Amino acid sequence: MAVLLESSYGKNLVKFLKVKRDATNPKKQEVIEATCCVLLEGAFDESYTNANNASIVPTDTVKNTILVEAKLSDVWPIERFAAHLGQHFVNKYSHVTAVNVWIEQQRWVKYDVNGKPHDHSFIHQSGETKNVYLHYFRNGKYDLQTSIKGLTVLKSTGSMFYGYNVCDYTTLKPTKDRILSTDVDATWYWDSKKLGPITNIERLANAGLFDNGYDAARKVTLDLFALENSPSVQATMYNMSAKILELVPEVEKVQYSLPNKHYMGIDLSFKGIRENNEVFYPAAHPSGLIKSTVGREVKAKF
Repeated sequence: MAVLLESSYGKNLVKFLKVKRDATNPKKQEVIEATCCVLLEGAFDESYTNANNASIVPTDTVKNTILVEAKLSDVWPIERFAAHLGQHFVNKYSHVTAVNVWIEQQRWVKYDVNGKPHDHSFIHQSGETKNVYLHYFRNGKYDLQTSIKGLTVLKSTGSMFYGYNVCDYTTLKPTKDRILSTDVDATWYWDSKKLGPITNIERLANAGLFDNGYDAARKVTLDLFALENSPSVQATMYNMSAKILELVPEVEKVQYSLPNKHYMGIDLSFKGIRENNEVFYPAAHPSGLIKSTVGREVKAKF
């Protein structure tokens, strides 16, 4: 006898670009380009087990809801819009018990013209995105995460790796000077106890919490990557996480996933060149992959 253990459904890859015009100068504008996924959980079992579609909110309806609500509500920052969508679906459909919302925001930034940022012209910084995930339950509980993904960085010195475990499989040579490059995937988990009920997210967004938290996490990542004479990816990612926790008290934990993208020295001895520390081969694979989750120390209660 088969049993449906869990299910969710909805609409993925719903895209929009929204323009916000300054109230005093309509030519001064901001844009958000986003891709959304909304999956519903609830009393939908019979649609799977008995081919009864009566409970199904069509995925096309989910898509239309995302686009209409993007028009009617404030989508800056996207944490606010995720919370709005979660509440909307739970409030509108009594048989929906939980909502999963993913939003990926493209990075469009204004560029300078005649020495100052142009009012309505932008450069797309390809690859890097801001991502938000919300899991909102009818009983009011929620999980909220914000991420930086696809931020590719490289430094040509200021990185070391030595003193590691050596065995009969080891061929890697220790170094106190190497190229370090990675595609940053950083996620911070907001502490819902500190944020309060999901209805607080509107107020916190207006107060700048989510924008400031994102800016702080991005700046910490870039600053420590550049400034630290890194003994290892592990040590540097831990220091990044600890600094974010220090700067943003509403964050419960920070997770990094950093591939170590290798640039290999090229043997030019066939031309009599014995030392080559200038020309390297970008090795697409294999790459190292280092992950960590850093949280706050829990003080013992006596």
